[in-house]
Amino acid sequence: MISQNVFLQGAYDFSGAGLAAPQAVDAELTHTVPDGVVAQAVYFRGGNSSDELAVVSLVKDGVPVRLFPIGAKGSVHVPLRIVEDLIGGTVVELQVAAPDGVSGTIVVDLGLVEV
Repeated sequence: MISQNVFLQGAYDFSGAGLAAPQAVDAELTHTVPDGVVAQAVYFRGGNSSDELAVVSLVKDGVPVRLFPIGAKGSVHVPLRIVEDLIGGTVVELQVAAPDGVSGTIVVDLGLVEV
C-alpha cells in the first residue's frame, strides 16, 4: 500500500471579523482528496502573532469539523491520529477567525496522509 503525505502549511496574514466568523485565508490552504483515495489528518500545528486569541477551523466540505484555538502570541500542536477518514472528493480547508478588527499573521501546518 503506497501512501502520500500532503501538507497545508505556511504563514498568512489575517484580519478578524469575529470569533464566530471564520474566513478563508488563502487558496493554498484548500485540498481535495483524490477520487479512490482515503486521507486522514495526522497533526495540526499553528502559531498566532496577534495580541488576541485566533481560531483555526478545519473545514470539511464546507462544514467546520475541528477547531484549534491559538492564544495571543501562542502556538499549539494537536495530534489527530485516525480521527476520521476523508474519502475521495472531500474538500478540506483551513480557515481563521479572530475578534473583529484584530490582524496578524497565522502560521499553520496540517499534515494529512493519503492511502
